[in-house]
Amino acid sequence: MEGKGRVCVTGGTGFLGSWIIKTLLEHGYFVNTTVRSDPECKRDLSFLTNLPGASQKLQIFRADLRNPDSFCAAIEGCIGVFHVASPMNFQEEPEEVLTKINIDGAISILRACLNSSTVKRVVYTSSAAAVSLNGKDDDVMDESFWSDVDFLRASKTYGWSYAISKTLTEKAVLEFGELNGLDVVTLLPTYVVGPFLCPKLPMSVGVSLALLFGNKDYYRFLFRMNLVHVEDVARAHIYLLEHPIPKGRYICSTGPTHIEEMHQLLSVKYPEYQIPTLE
Repeated sequence: MEGKGRVCVTGGTGFLGSWIIKTLLEHGYFVNTTVRSDPECKRDLSFLTNLPGASQKLQIFRADLRNPDSFCAAIEGCIGVFHVASPMNFQEEPEEVLTKINIDGAISILRACLNSSTVKRVVYTSSAAAVSLNGKDDDVMDESFWSDVDFLRASKTYGWSYAISKTLTEKAVLEFGELNGLDVVTLLPTYVVGPFLCPKLPMSVGVSLALLFGNKDYYRFLFRMNLVHVEDVARAHIYLLEHPIPKGRYICSTGPTHIEEMHQLLSVKYPEYQIPTLE
């Protein structure tokens, strides 16, 4: 067997996907990853190919959730699959389109895992958006909570279509695993922060640094944010792959951070920036 085995990470160019790849390589895994097709070959993937061990242990495949069968080659021969890829253009696509892309893509990937003779477990990256958006004032939520799709459609809070697609896709993924005897677990991170390998500023990092950038549109998210570090999320994915008997859903979060804490932290760490006062 190759090292600890070969695994597949979908959505390898993303903030979290690239960190999972980096961590897997460090843990001795061989990795297949998928990136969206790039007919003109303009995308620079050196942030992946230059990772330590990548030249020997990383293979890159072209695949797209809009063409679910395109993931089969990347899954072939893998012992585990991390399904991280998810469309983030929720401000452009209608909710029903976004949800259909997510569910159809995820189920086709699970079907390819089921048909393979090697995949032992699938870890699906969901989101805390599939837990916390239900219109209730619960201070503490656990894995038994689900976001309310009807509430989201009625309220249309920021990112509501993304939250619906993650909620319904996670339910579909768990149901498929249960019905077909496929070992599926889900991980639900809150706002993921920390250093990034990918070339573009990740949205969750941009939101967390809104005071630094003076992005007033995001200030409202800072009054109470649940944060988790990207390295912890990457390690949590691998933990769920290696755990002998995981089951169901796992929230991944360090707990709430309030705007006062965020303001103090950023003011101390970046005194050269004119961070607005809390008033």
